Amino acid sequence: MKHVISRRTLLNQALLAAAIIPAVRMGTAHAAAAPLDPMDPAAKSLGYAVDSSKVDAAANPTHKADQTCATCAQYQGKAGDAEGGCTIFPGKSVAAKGWCKVWAKKPGT
Repeated sequence: MKHVISRRTLLNQALLAAAIIPAVRMGTAHAAAAPLDPMDPAAKSLGYAVDSSKVDAAANPTHKADQTCATCAQYQGKAGDAEGGCTIFPGKSVAAKGWCKVWAKKPGT
């Protein structure tokens, strides 16, 4: 079954994430982020995969082989980290080798 996400839905989710990030950061600044479950509704709606090399190309035509969370502008982990925070999924950590539909090239990479 092919799941298509509309631009309106994607924009609404991005705006919601942007609105709650400051509040979540304040509340979880000292807490370790839990790993994002790929079955989480937000993760599923954005096609999150723990391993970018296993992304279904037919379901995600914008995916490219070199796109990973570690090379995404939303990723908050440091170079070499196995996982790190993500502005799209506040309070959760994502796999550095992961990928989702919101991937945007990190400046300088």
